[in-house]
Amino acid sequence: MIRMILAAILIGAGLFVLAVATLGIFRFHYVLNRIHVAAKCDTLGAMLFLSGLAVLEGFSFSTLKLILIIVFLWFTNPVASHLVTRVEFQTAAELEDECKVICSGGEREGQ
Repeated sequence: MIRMILAAILIGAGLFVLAVATLGIFRFHYVLNRIHVAAKCDTLGAMLFLSGLAVLEGFSFSTLKLILIIVFLWFTNPVASHLVTRVEFQTAAELEDECKVICSGGEREGQ
């Protein structure tokens, strides 16, 4: 019974975070802000949801698979978001109009 309640809380929290992230993606106007919301909230929401499923399943081989998926998401989601951000940084012509850009070389790459 306690396991079911804990799993419901984790799954509900994960769904809430994912729903708020979806609204945040539509609310922001610039792609870098959208990437930030998606990277942070997707990772947290998916981890809460999968943790709830692992608690619900109990100790089994399926739980090990869910834990491996959580670890995989923990590493790959921020890296993928970083790569998309780098591409936007290198290709966006209007970047200076949208945000303050600080570059170590004085100019952006590709100019």
